[in-house]
Amino acid sequence: QSIGCDDYLGSDKVVDKCGICGGDNTACKVVSGVFKHTLTNLGYHKIVEIPEGATKINITEMSKSNNYLALRSRSGRSIINGNWAIDRPGRYEGGGTLFTYKRPNEISSTAGESFLADGPTNEVLDVYMIHQQPNPGIHYEYIIPGDNVISPQLLAHRRPGEPLNGQLEIPESTNHEDEDLHRETDTLTGQSAGSFPVIQPGRFSSHQPENQVPAVQPPRQNREHNWKQIGKTECTTTCGKGSQYPVFHCVNRITHEEVPEGYCDSSTKPIPEEEACNLFPCPAFWDIGEWSECSKTCGLGMQHRQILCRQMYANRTLTVQQYRCHHLEKPETTSTCQLKICSEWQIRTEWTSCSVPCGVGQRTRDVKCVSNLGDVVDDEECNMKLRPNDIENCDMGPCAKSWFLTDWSDRCSAECGDGVRTRSVVCMTNHVSSLPLEGCGNNRPSETTPCNNGPCAGKVEWFAGSWTQCSMECGSGTQQREVICVRKTEGNFDVLNPYECSYLERPPSQQSCYLKPCGAKWFHTEWSTCSKSCEGGFRVREVRCLSDDMTTSTQCDPQLKPEEKEPCNTQDCIPEIDENCKDKYYNCNVVVQARLCVYTYYKTACCASCTRVANRQSGFLGRR
Repeated sequence: QSIGCDDYLGSDKVVDKCGICGGDNTACKVVSGVFKHTLTNLGYHKIVEIPEGATKINITEMSKSNNYLALRSRSGRSIINGNWAIDRPGRYEGGGTLFTYKRPNEISSTAGESFLADGPTNEVLDVYMIHQQPNPGIHYEYIIPGDNVISPQLLAHRRPGEPLNGQLEIPESTNHEDEDLHRETDTLTGQSAGSFPVIQPGRFSSHQPENQVPAVQPPRQNREHNWKQIGKTECTTTCGKGSQYPVFHCVNRITHEEVPEGYCDSSTKPIPEEEACNLFPCPAFWDIGEWSECSKTCGLGMQHRQILCRQMYANRTLTVQQYRCHHLEKPETTSTCQLKICSEWQIRTEWTSCSVPCGVGQRTRDVKCVSNLGDVVDDEECNMKLRPNDIENCDMGPCAKSWFLTDWSDRCSAECGDGVRTRSVVCMTNHVSSLPLEGCGNNRPSETTPCNNGPCAGKVEWFAGSWTQCSMECGSGTQQREVICVRKTEGNFDVLNPYECSYLERPPSQQSCYLKPCGAKWFHTEWSTCSKSCEGGFRVREVRCLSDDMTTSTQCDPQLKPEEKEPCNTQDCIPEIDENCKDKYYNCNVVVQARLCVYTYYKTACCASCTRVANRQSGFLGRR
């Protein structure tokens, strides 16, 4: 038969979740929640308070992060991960219970850290989070006793057969309070420290003050046997402060010979009290942490781990100065790692021809990232620092010189009659056109062109009219005016032949003018020849911004800049049909697919197919 939690053979009583033998789970309360607050400052942040008497404690990070959990007593003593020192996973004593600190494998697991303890706690504990990245959420849960519940610590010290004494209002006291109660009893009764009086139940009234010392029953002095300490248990540790307990046996009062325990009163048997032993510290050791994730997803990378010098004392592992571990070889903190072979860069094509026939242009080639299986993958799979260039500049030499012209002036030099419009002409070297241009040569474009705003009205004698507007809005230009020979009559003027006034000095009819400096103006070359004779080509010209002294300037209005490129010859091409170009074989498509048209024999034998492919390719390159 089994023994129940009440120490009776054949009993079916068990301890419920509240720690009560034979309880019905109603004497306690489950406290749980999730800490989801958004934190901004790095460092320690309080999450939850664990009260005294809590059991079944579970503090768990909801997912893996770079944050750490920490535990500290209300008195300020660090239990786990205090003072910015990260402890290894393991078992740590604190608050009267043993906490299990878990930190899953950093590489293979996605679970977060956790504290677990059965309890009960004998003081208030505070749980903290060392915040380093966004909070993934902390789940906390523990059980606290309800009202009128017997302390689990008192249950643990109850001897077999002793009633639970539920009718007494026993406070949930610590072992220190029990020791004080025995100490006060010994003082008042005058008994020796070796005997322990029995506190009889039922003697206290329900309203008795807590600080009143209860009456005790004096022990019988005529017993023949009594309890005697004959030794101590073995120390729980060989170093670093362990614990042991005194061993009491029943002996004959006179002969001190050991007799069966039934000869002694079990109610007077002293309760063994814990004593410290082996207080000298344990040897220091290297505490080796888990390897971090590899710094590279492929190829040779690095991984790190934390190495701390630790020492065990009082069932706690403490971080100490590294010189304490100098007698041991320090493990490596870094190591190389390789998860897989990296992909590599491959150059798939040769360089294209330069984008311009003269001057500085660009050329390109096809560069791909290829896995070790030969598949084309994203560029991120390869080392971007080692990527070959897929575009570079190319210099095709200096371009020919060309005439650069401004547009014709808007104004005619004469308000009436014949006049001229002007423009500026300069020969310069062009650098950026994408088609060859003719040189300047000796055929300088004209700087003036005739204009006529209609006949002028008659004047008198040598009559000089008003000067026309300057032919140029800026820079050097000319002004015109009408000079005629007239005769003044009463009420009007008669126009005469110029020889009638030849004896008079003729006033000038033209003069130079200068309104203001032009500043920068747009100049351009003549249009180049079209790049294609059919199916849409383009022609170009070079446009430059020049100042008054014909030097390059940046002061021109971009919105007035003349076009540098325009389409031309957009009509369809009419293919020339060669009656002698025919396919001699029925399977010439195979020759095309195998790219054999470059050989003279196949080009002749499959003339029609090879010519058709060549035309398509030349049309594609032209569109590019």
